[in-house]
Amino acid sequence: MKDPNLEEQSTLFPIDTEFETSKEETISDGVELVSFRELVPEIDDTGYLTHAIFAYPAKFIPQIVRYAINTYTQEADWIVDPFAGSGTVGVEAYLCKRNAVLLDLNLLLNHIIPLKIYSGKDRLNEADLCKLLDGMQKSHHQFTPAWSNVTYWYAPEILEVLSRYWGFINNTDGGVYSAIIKSALLKVNKRFSYTEDRTPKLARSKRKLKAIKELLKENWQEQLDEMLYSLSLKTLKSLNDFVMHTQQHQNEVAPEIHWQGGVDSSYATVPRECDALITSPPYLQAQEYIRSTKMDLFWLGHTEEEIQELSRLEIPYRKADRVIQTETLDRVRDRLTRDDLHKRLDSYFCHTINALENSMNQLKPNAAACIFVGNPRIDGITVELWRILAEYFTEHGWTFEKVYEDRIKTRKLFGARKNKNPDGMKSEFLLILRRDATYQPSAQQCGSVLRGRGDPLPAPKTPLNNDAS
Repeated sequence: MKDPNLEEQSTLFPIDTEFETSKEETISDGVELVSFRELVPEIDDTGYLTHAIFAYPAKFIPQIVRYAINTYTQEADWIVDPFAGSGTVGVEAYLCKRNAVLLDLNLLLNHIIPLKIYSGKDRLNEADLCKLLDGMQKSHHQFTPAWSNVTYWYAPEILEVLSRYWGFINNTDGGVYSAIIKSALLKVNKRFSYTEDRTPKLARSKRKLKAIKELLKENWQEQLDEMLYSLSLKTLKSLNDFVMHTQQHQNEVAPEIHWQGGVDSSYATVPRECDALITSPPYLQAQEYIRSTKMDLFWLGHTEEEIQELSRLEIPYRKADRVIQTETLDRVRDRLTRDDLHKRLDSYFCHTINALENSMNQLKPNAAACIFVGNPRIDGITVELWRILAEYFTEHGWTFEKVYEDRIKTRKLFGARKNKNPDGMKSEFLLILRRDATYQPSAQQCGSVLRGRGDPLPAPKTPLNNDAS
């Protein structure tokens, strides 16, 4: 039987190599080369505190968020993130005593935030967690995800054990301890499944099929239990570290973090006026976050109908309801020869800008919009994403303030898929836009073509040349 998940995808999850950027490379005038890791030395680990509890594709690293928070907001300000993903902006806002509104299409956000932004004031007890884990091994409850294809992804004996463990945890009022075990089970689910756990997207691989076959000849359940205990205890330690880190503010009013997963950020209501936007939109050719996390969603109790409905709203599967035009985007569009790539480009910029605009319209006058993006390639053509967004929004009441380039010195790249961009992206960019104090957004924004206007943006780094990739 052909696995539909193995179809070739145009993604930016690259092959299993590493690259280093050349020190001799130069940048264009007006683009400031920085290292956010060096600018924020107080964060020496991207997974510190609760950031690493959940696996999620293309995470927003906390150093960038912290820099934007420190530079463009003040304590008690409200931040909005319409592409909240794994909740990095929410965690950093809470730690920095800012409030936040988090929106995302993925329902996983509703499960991530209550654990990553743990509101308890007391340290958790390791003995209580172990007692719950011990009881789980003796459980006779059963829970099987409402997933018609679940048996395709698991060996029968492994599925039976996982179903018992989830059955127990779903029938136990263990509060935060149950949530800790669920977060660990999600990682165990993938590790002991047939999916290639070295890549975000679900895909059965020959390597993994062979690995599970060999595992079943060993004491696999003991290994599964050891992993589950280890991950659960590690998460408990992360939460206790989070409690200790925030205890100094216990006598103060706690920041408010509002979140809503399972909503289309293009149209979801932002419930209040905000002081800044800090976000990282999905990559141009890797936007299938729901399909990448649907195994988690099924085990967390969501149905095929829910997941399919939201998956249809992911960018590769929805049509553009307007055509965005800017000088740079039009040049890219004119060079594409494939109709499917035209449609994907139009869909991406339509729905990405719709979501950004929906949130940015709720920002106060002179507020900053901090948008972190890469410059991907489509059909070998480099797409200066930050420049296209800057061109669009400077025609719609925003002032271009600055763009930072963060050079990626090394990156571990994935290898179990065909890829249109095998070298990955060598830089990522933090675009800063400032809302004009006198601008009043219209009820319905329209795309515009930049013509006959002085360009306040830095000159393009290079012509839009085709790459050999």
